[in-house]
Amino acid sequence: MRSTALLLTTAMAFPHMALAQAGAGSSDPAADEDRGRQGVEIVGHVIKPVPLDWSEERMGNLALPEGFAIDVFARDLDNPRMIDVAEDGTVYITQRTPGNLLMLRDTDDDGTADDQQIVAKKESLHGIEIAGNDIYLMTVNEVFHATRNDDGTLGELEMIADDFPEGGQHPNRMLVMGPDDKLYISVGSTCNACGETNEENATIVSMNTDGSERTIFASGLRNTIGYGFEPDGGELYGFDHGIDWLGDNEQHEEFNHLTEGERYGWPYVYAMSRFNPQDVPPDSSFSEYAEGSVEPIGLHTPHAAPMQMTFYTGDAFPEEYRGDAFIAMRGSWNRNPPSGYEVLRVDFEDGESVAMVPFLTGFLMQDDESPTGWGNMGRLAGLAQGPDGALFLSDDTGGVVYRIHYEGEDAPDRAAPEFTNADDTSLNVGLVD
Repeated sequence: MRSTALLLTTAMAFPHMALAQAGAGSSDPAADEDRGRQGVEIVGHVIKPVPLDWSEERMGNLALPEGFAIDVFARDLDNPRMIDVAEDGTVYITQRTPGNLLMLRDTDDDGTADDQQIVAKKESLHGIEIAGNDIYLMTVNEVFHATRNDDGTLGELEMIADDFPEGGQHPNRMLVMGPDDKLYISVGSTCNACGETNEENATIVSMNTDGSERTIFASGLRNTIGYGFEPDGGELYGFDHGIDWLGDNEQHEEFNHLTEGERYGWPYVYAMSRFNPQDVPPDSSFSEYAEGSVEPIGLHTPHAAPMQMTFYTGDAFPEEYRGDAFIAMRGSWNRNPPSGYEVLRVDFEDGESVAMVPFLTGFLMQDDESPTGWGNMGRLAGLAQGPDGALFLSDDTGGVVYRIHYEGEDAPDRAAPEFTNADDTSLNVGLVD
């Protein structure tokens, strides 16, 4: 298998010292407080699995828990990203590259979309949230509101907020309605790891639906696209993208319990209070910065790239799935072996997370004709629940939207899902004790 390897080595005060990748384990402040100057060897890889065409055979190899089925809801779309579903079952998908909002309808109830319409256009459109007949949409810098018409089309777009900071490396903004009827907006960092000059970058911002009372809810979040409110207790949870180029097995993707006023470590502290050797806090030591930051409650395979997340509130899945969080993992381009290309489930019981398990896997596969040895039948992005209890999942490169539903004994036999290339126990993948 061919790959492009990146070797980053800093050796200043102690040129012969190189710390091994320690995964998610906590840093020892005495050893690591100044490890950037001591010398840290970081080995990473660029491995981009080649896109593979959709086929019945490849879809048949996707792995799901017993009783679940997956079908194609729509095909030949143009960069489908974030998804939301109206109360009447109309599916809306932002398509970032053409900059539009696509409406999909299944008018004959056969499980596939037979009505497709572009109902809004805005450059770099990405975030979407539906509340009743109100739709909120977000570009890089602006938030818009529109009202749904009876036929599913939208009224005029009204800008309710603007001047959000420039996107830089992470322009894909997202927004979610909270139980307090406020909008919670994820504003990613402009960079991989740096000191931001705009305080709204690398945060979640809250505001009223008219754009007023805009304030920073939580900070130190590199790029949290997938987040949502747990339906029982109303607490906010989200998956943050880890820093690139700390190694194939660092930094983990972080599952956070997000609380107002808290900081979550980026860019100086990650995982269980490990110190980023490439960047030094400007006004404190690493230990002091870690002390003022909140550690994640869960860790997933580094570079898996968490995208949209939804809490399951339907009754079509078995009881054990209700209240659980489902997260689309888009997949890595910078890990050996690749990670992600899957849907992750976080099991919640009585409003508390108790386990992290694979739900849908198999989009990544070894391929002899690929120059890297790997191929993928899709990079996953959007994930949302419909009123009938099915989940809708988008592949933004293959242009496919899938529908995942429960059929019980009538479902086709499939392999049991396993985390993608995460069988190394030293990765410490899962919830943090």
